[in-house]
Amino acid sequence: MRTYIRQRVPGGTYFFTVNLAERRNNDLLIRYVHILREACRYAQQRHPFEISAMVILPEHLHCIWRLPEGDDDFPLRWRLLKTHFSRHIPKGEHISSSRQPKGERGIWQRRYWEHLIRDDVDFQRHADYIHYNPVKHGYVERPLDWQYSSFHRWVKSGLYPPDWAAPSDLLELSRRET
Repeated sequence: MRTYIRQRVPGGTYFFTVNLAERRNNDLLIRYVHILREACRYAQQRHPFEISAMVILPEHLHCIWRLPEGDDDFPLRWRLLKTHFSRHIPKGEHISSSRQPKGERGIWQRRYWEHLIRDDVDFQRHADYIHYNPVKHGYVERPLDWQYSSFHRWVKSGLYPPDWAAPSDLLELSRRET
């Protein structure tokens, strides 16, 4: 069995996948996208970080963050972001028996996936994955058609053409994951 060791590097760049606790038929993240954006700003104001790429889907999100030099505390930032979001949306979600005694909401999965970006190629592959994700999940036919994505900022900056399509190796990987 492989042991997972969380790798934290001060000033590092990380890819994250963060999920809602209840993923089936749940659209909280896009229904309350304005509160999610506010939660990002809230966390950034208290502990700065740069969002290099991001896509928000109905029940999960992917992003790449760059932390300031000498700082590796992404768990604190996620705690601030998740807490702010949870406090500002209406109650009504199912709360599991393990969360009830702690007074926790049932919004987010407790854990998330993080990956330390190793180099420019790794960064680009993860950015491509992020921007292709709404197509992969069948929400749109082209990344340009998904409004909750940094894809539009990347197009405006000249990093992608508006008609960008994912590289064939990413398409093949996405087919295997589905």
